Formats: sequence, structure tokens, C-alpha cells
Amino acid sequence: MAAAGGEGPSSSRPLQDPPRRPPRDGYGVYVYPNSFFRYEGEWKGGKKHGQGKLLFKDGSYYEGKFVDGEITGEGCRLWASSGNTYSGQFVLGEPQGHGVMKYKAGGHYEGEFSHGLREGHGRLVDRDGQAYWGSFHENKRHGRGHMVFRNGDKYEGDWVRDQRQGHGVLCRADGSTYEGQWHSDVFSGLGNMTHCSGAIYHGMWINGHPVAQAKRIVILGPEVMDVAQGSSFTLNIQLQQDNGEVARSEDGRVLKISAGVRYVQLPAYSEVSFFQMDKDNQEPPIQTPFGFDCIAYPLWSPKSGGLEPRAALESAGDPPLLTGVLEPALPSDTSRRQRDMLSGLPGETSSSSRGCEPHCPEDCRCVEQGCARFSDVRLGPPPPGYSPILFLDGLREEAGCRPRGSLGPRRTMPTVQDPPGGSSRPDGAATTEPAAAAFPGEYVIMICDVTDPPFLGHTLPTAFKHLRVLGKGTDQQPHFPGEGPESPS
Repeated sequence: MAAAGGEGPSSSRPLQDPPRRPPRDGYGVYVYPNSFFRYEGEWKGGKKHGQGKLLFKDGSYYEGKFVDGEITGEGCRLWASSGNTYSGQFVLGEPQGHGVMKYKAGGHYEGEFSHGLREGHGRLVDRDGQAYWGSFHENKRHGRGHMVFRNGDKYEGDWVRDQRQGHGVLCRADGSTYEGQWHSDVFSGLGNMTHCSGAIYHGMWINGHPVAQAKRIVILGPEVMDVAQGSSFTLNIQLQQDNGEVARSEDGRVLKISAGVRYVQLPAYSEVSFFQMDKDNQEPPIQTPFGFDCIAYPLWSPKSGGLEPRAALESAGDPPLLTGVLEPALPSDTSRRQRDMLSGLPGETSSSSRGCEPHCPEDCRCVEQGCARFSDVRLGPPPPGYSPILFLDGLREEAGCRPRGSLGPRRTMPTVQDPPGGSSRPDGAATTEPAAAAFPGEYVIMICDVTDPPFLGHTLPTAFKHLRVLGKGTDQQPHFPGEGPESPS
């Protein structure tokens, strides 16, 4: 019985083979008990050692060097979950040292790794073709580096955790450059921007925007500037910030001067003369902040061949409407001239003043430290197609005591009158020979920002100055800029 009892159920169970052991030395294939790993390659002392390939059940694999059972040395690794591949140096199963990582989503990195992360110096190209070479820390751009962006911009400078921060230089594809301080990937701190238009800003920046940027153009001087007929005058211009201070951090904006004469439609009347334009030369009126519209009027050009307006008036005496050989500031073709006179006004763009070239156009000035100056400005004679309408006393009772065509205190209805040397056309409009200077009346001077392209995408609004031309013999003395209160126009 005892013997029978010794032959229990366990003694009748078939004997099982011991677990398969990995090869001891040489070449061999081994499937691990969990069936997740399969290795084929060289062995030494029962450990993977030498050249081999380790395959993972999810499709990943490593092929390369093994040392004492660990992935160490040169090799190639594919991660099935991400589709990324790495070729280079490994230490204890992780990319360590120099290698090349190719990303399934596009792009690649070549450089130094530590514990599987980009660390040290390397070159990264993303899927959009943007390239960065420089320092990395914990997989991010960090330290000094250079980057070329997809739009053609180039940056060289400091980086902090994948953002431009510190000091750096940005060269944009359009030719603009910025050199200065950065924070959180935008201009922040002291910096210098040289715009592709030639405009320059040097000063403080906050969140990518200049702190002391110009917001408006101001023509200094009294609200209404009185100028004697035929005289020249000077305009001092300031670019001002929102707080009224001069934007001295700005240089190089291009400002263009133009003029207009008060536009009055019959049967309205005024105390001054105005012009009626021929039907084939009509231009849309320009709105002004003075309660009236104006039509474009030419400025005098110093390149003209005749006498200056004032000299022509003095040499001829009365009457003030004289024949002359003076040329208007712009080309003789009327329609083209009027288009040119309006160029640079709100809603229009001038391409002739691109940048701050060494020789600005005659009617343009470049801003220096937020200021500009237009010297020896003169109104030209009325251009062809502009018919003068004179406001005269209906009864002519005072014609002998007041110069013909001068400003009179009495309000009268306008009359189409033949100035000296002129004649009336069959349709009743006045015709005159070319005058030597602008008629007495109300005019407008306009200063426009024609910086092209606009500085930082912003064009300053046009500034206006109300100009009153006084006829010869008037008692009023002209005002000059700087002698009266400033008027932000």
C-alpha cells in the first residue's frame, strides 16, 4: 500500500523540457519567453554581443552593435508607433552622441543627442523646409542659433526653449532688418529697425510694436497761414506720437507736399476768388478739415525758366493778373499733371518716392529725427483748364480805392470777369493769359506720407494747412511758421 501510495498522480505526469536557453557563444536566434522580442545575431557568454538585430512584436526593430546584452554603439532604430528612424550612436538602448533622426511627418535632424533627445549642436529641417542650425537643449532650440524661415526671413541670435529671446538680428525677405532685443519670439526691448522703404526706427519695443512710433503728421504754425501774393514760405513738419511728443526715433519716412485751391460751386459765394474747371478737366474735389473742399493746384517749380512769382509781380505792378512765361511745377499735359498732383493724397499711392533715396523727388522730403522742412514753397500760376472767377463789388463803387482783384470786406455774388489780357468765351466763361502767380484766395497745403511700402504697414494720415494768399496792397502781414501757436492739422 505504501508503495502504491508512493505512486501518486504526480508520478504519472509526463516530464516537461526545461525552458530554452539563449545561445552561449557565436551566432544564434532566440525568441524571448514573452514572445515580444526576437533576436538574431552574435552572442558571447549567453548575452547579445557584437552585430545583431532585435525585432519587436509591434514592428519596431534595432539593428547594430550590442555590448553585454545592451544596445550600445553604432546602429539603426525604427519606432513603429511614430514611424521615425534613427541612425547613429546608442548608449544603453537610447540615441546618445551623434546621429541622424528622420521624422515620418517630414524633416530631419542631424547632430548631437542625449538620452534620446536633441542636445548640443545640430541642424534641424522641418517638414516645411525651414532650417535651423545651432544649439539645442531638451529637444528644443536653445542658445545661439541661425534659422531660415519658409518665407525667406533669416534670424541669427539667441533662443530660449524654441523661442527667439535675447539679442538677435532678423533679415526679412523684403529687405527690412531688425537688430536688438527679443522676448517670447517678438521684438521687445531696445532695437533698431531699418525698413525696406528706407525708414528707420531706433528705440524701445514692446510685444513687437515700437513704443515711440509716429501716429500723425503736424504742420507747425498758425491755424491759418497768411502769405503775400507771389511770396514763398517755409513749412516745418513734425511726426508726433499719440501723446503729442515728437517721434524722434523715426528717420527716413518720405513726405510729399501738394496744394489745393478752395472749391466753390455756383451760385455759392465767398470773399475770395476761386476757379471753375473746364468740363474736360474736372477732377473730384478733395475733402479738407476746414469745412470746404478743394481741387488740386500746382506748386511752383524752381526748375522753371522765368522770373519768380514775386519778382514777376513787382516788375509788372498792377494789375496782379499778368502774362508770364513761367511754367507750372508739373508736366504741361493737363490731365497727366492733375493726376500727378493728386498722387499721394489719401487713398492713392505714389511709387516715385520708394525709400529714402539720396535724391528725393523735388516735392518730397525725408524725415530726420521726426522732423522735416519744406523751404521756398510757392504756389504756381493757375494751370490750363482752370478759369478764374473773381468776386467784385456789383456796383464797383469802391473800385478806385481798392486794387483790382483784392479781397474786399463786402460780401457780393460772384461774377465772371475778364482779367487784364483776357477775353470772354462764347459760353460766358472767362479766359485769361497765363498769370505769373496764384490769385489771392484760400488754398490748402497737404503733407502726405508716401513711404513705399508703408513703414510697418502703417501710412500716416494726411496733414492739412489752411493757406490764405493776400493780394498786393493789403494791410495784413503774412505769418511765418514757428511764430504762432502750433496747430496739429
